[in-house]
Amino acid sequence: MKNGTWHILMPMTTDDVLKEIKGNQVAFQDCFTADFLFLLTFPLLTIPEIPGFLPICSPHGSQLIAAWAACVPSFVVVVADMETFQTNDSFRTWTRIRVPPNILTEDERHSVSDVSLTRDGIFFLINGILYIKSFTGFKRLGINENLPDSGIIGITTRKWCWIKYLLKAKRRSSMAIWTENEVYLGYTFLKFVKIITTEKLKNLLNISSAATLTIHNVEYPGHPLELALLLNYCTACNINKTIYVVIYNEDTEEWMYQDFALDVSTDSFLTPHFIYAALPDLILRDKHRIYYCYHNFTETGVLQTPTEFGNLSRLSHNSIIHDIFIDYYGNIVVKMENNIMFYFKINIRAAIKLHLWTNSTMKSLILLSSSAQIYLIYVFENGTVQPQEYPLKLESQSVHFTSKEKCPYVAFHNNILNVFYFLDKGQNLSIWAQIVYPENVGLYIVVESYGPNILQEKNQIHYEIALGYCTKTTTVTFFQNINYEAVDDYFKLQDQNTGLRLVQVRPSEYARACPIAQKVFQIAVGCDSTKYIAVKGFNKKDCLQHDFFYVIEKSYLRNQPSKNLRVKYDWKKYGCPLRLDFGEKFHPLVQLYNDNGYVEDVEVNFIVWEIHGRKDYSFNNTMKKSGCLNEAQTWKSMTKLNQHLPLEEAWGPENYKHCFSYAIGKPGDLNQPYEIINKSNYNHLIWPEDHSGMYVFCVKILDPNYSFCNLTAIFAIETFGMIPSPSGYLVAAFLFVLMLLFFSILVLSYFHYMRIYKQYLYEPINRYDRKQKNN
Repeated sequence: MKNGTWHILMPMTTDDVLKEIKGNQVAFQDCFTADFLFLLTFPLLTIPEIPGFLPICSPHGSQLIAAWAACVPSFVVVVADMETFQTNDSFRTWTRIRVPPNILTEDERHSVSDVSLTRDGIFFLINGILYIKSFTGFKRLGINENLPDSGIIGITTRKWCWIKYLLKAKRRSSMAIWTENEVYLGYTFLKFVKIITTEKLKNLLNISSAATLTIHNVEYPGHPLELALLLNYCTACNINKTIYVVIYNEDTEEWMYQDFALDVSTDSFLTPHFIYAALPDLILRDKHRIYYCYHNFTETGVLQTPTEFGNLSRLSHNSIIHDIFIDYYGNIVVKMENNIMFYFKINIRAAIKLHLWTNSTMKSLILLSSSAQIYLIYVFENGTVQPQEYPLKLESQSVHFTSKEKCPYVAFHNNILNVFYFLDKGQNLSIWAQIVYPENVGLYIVVESYGPNILQEKNQIHYEIALGYCTKTTTVTFFQNINYEAVDDYFKLQDQNTGLRLVQVRPSEYARACPIAQKVFQIAVGCDSTKYIAVKGFNKKDCLQHDFFYVIEKSYLRNQPSKNLRVKYDWKKYGCPLRLDFGEKFHPLVQLYNDNGYVEDVEVNFIVWEIHGRKDYSFNNTMKKSGCLNEAQTWKSMTKLNQHLPLEEAWGPENYKHCFSYAIGKPGDLNQPYEIINKSNYNHLIWPEDHSGMYVFCVKILDPNYSFCNLTAIFAIETFGMIPSPSGYLVAAFLFVLMLLFFSILVLSYFHYMRIYKQYLYEPINRYDRKQKNN
């Protein structure tokens, strides 16, 4: 605390941009401090305005068009009928977006019909042609980018922010583009792929080839991996047509026909707005009415008003609907072109008119600020922009006070603190929700889920009543109960039981006066990419790293090569080696980590192998000592069984079978080393004592019911010590040979020197005798 103000240092991460300040509910002068949401993101730069460039805008007299980044709503582009504006701070500051001359004609620059915003830049739809404005320039997109050169009728991006999600496919689209008969998905770096045509949709939906089927509209739902298509269907197509809804899942690449059909006139155009929910709930708007589709298309109808049977135009001086604003708390505001606004909440079937806020001639738009507050954007005729906060909560409470509308419950609490939960094998997730309501109202808590049927649920309800109020608490536990051991197709079974499931928790009834509509979160069942394992006691820092090579003798290698193997030690990959004496056994303690740090010690089975193929090590436990009834799996047996696979893939959780049952495996020699280790079986690695060596091991989790991830880690061990003396017989034989060699050399030296001695002793005498004789 500094000068009475709290200063907090917050980490900035790409997967955690929305923060919330929550405090204890302590009364201060009969008031409570409200919770406060704010965005903490990395700086997003706006495209600078270049002198000499020309304005790009919508047709004269048209309403404002806006696009924003789903996870950074303060980063907005607004197209008016005189300029295009961009901001990265909710219009506290803003710049104009302009384009180079000689690319577009005067009419084309004033014909923007739609705009979208992605990481690649700002996309403009002009006369059926798609253009992109980025930091590097302004260009037309077409056949070179796998897009049609003309005939595009709409573009859209995601509206709801899901930073974390489980994606089994390679990538997720960032935008959708469509013509009357084709749909394209856009990815980063301007990659576009056609995913469907109306001809294929006719076959998928069993529609007659003689009927007319066109694409009416496309929008991203609340689900992070889905795309919704609104289809026009008609036969004569003179008076009426039918609107159908089809949803495409990008992960499974499946098309799902929804139980929805809406008959409208042929000239009607509907715009979908999916609400923030686990189910694909949405509202549709035309010029005058709002259509709702709640509870997975089981409840549909026209949004009602106190008068005029839901015709909003008649309640707003014959103005037409301009836009709809929906936030994460279930608030929905319908804005007319003359700035009259109507309010309702999700799952509510009637709207109420809000108090007039601004005059009817001002061009405005409703947006969400960086602090999750609603504000209005005003664009003036002189080309300037002005933001103004809009107190939606106070305005709605004022209207509800006048209408005497009350919320049917007193309080709705839950322990759902995150919007994303990961479930791995053997894990479960328990949540609770509590509702307090007056006696005899009969409310309850509804838990709904959407997605693949991969989780089981266990429900428990606790009920209390006191002083005329009822408290009902529902506890739900999500879990899996599948045994992955010794199955026919391990990877197929895993794939069938992984995926993303969306869950929402809500009261059975609520009204516009209720503060929170429902709580939505994801449950991802599968491999958490942030998980990893490591062997305790190893690191990559506490050692002097240098160029280091070592040689493994060929007799120590599995494949019996013709020459020794020379290895360069990779410090970055292997880390610091642990030095052990020959006689010191080693038991690896494997630990599980994630991006938050240490999680637990791994207690299940795992295996190790030397990655360079060394085999000169063993294990202290035998199969018999470990309790095996049949011969256990070993590296030798598994590599022989899977000769077509590399060493690291020959043995794993996909083919693991235990040895503790007579029904599994075959009888064999149980005195072999037991090569499976876990935390409690006291199985250790042991080393040869006749030579030292460098061993680089890889450890892999073997238990098929532990994790969806292929968890591996690398550690290195260097052995050292005094090489033990050989046997006494060998020493005696060596000494005997040495002494025999010594005496042989000695005898040979004796005779050699005797010959020299005789030569020098008798040669002078013979020379003297010959001299005397000559004399």
